[in-house]
Amino acid sequence: MANRTLRNVMYDTTATEVNGAGHSWAAKSVEGWIVIVTGLNEEATEEDLQDLFGDYGEVKNLSMALNRRTGYVMGYALIEFPEKEQAEKAIKGTDGTTFLEKTIKT
Repeated sequence: MANRTLRNVMYDTTATEVNGAGHSWAAKSVEGWIVIVTGLNEEATEEDLQDLFGDYGEVKNLSMALNRRTGYVMGYALIEFPEKEQAEKAIKGTDGTTFLEKTIKT
């Protein structure tokens, strides 16, 4: 059982749900379920993501990786929901959609 830490969130890699295509859906963290969002526009803000993913449930934590040199988003974010069902709804509702002129993957 391997453990990894992402931005102070400990999760168990064996608890990751995998769909039929082999893509990771949501990883169980100590306090909830983490959804990894990729393909973000570099000008996306936490507020933008809160508005988008807040429609699917309570966003407990939102972490965006920023380029230290430019201050822009590096293209991905970690979004934590308290319930697995909320994370699954967010994935199904946003995967492959256009957000700020870019297609995001969850």
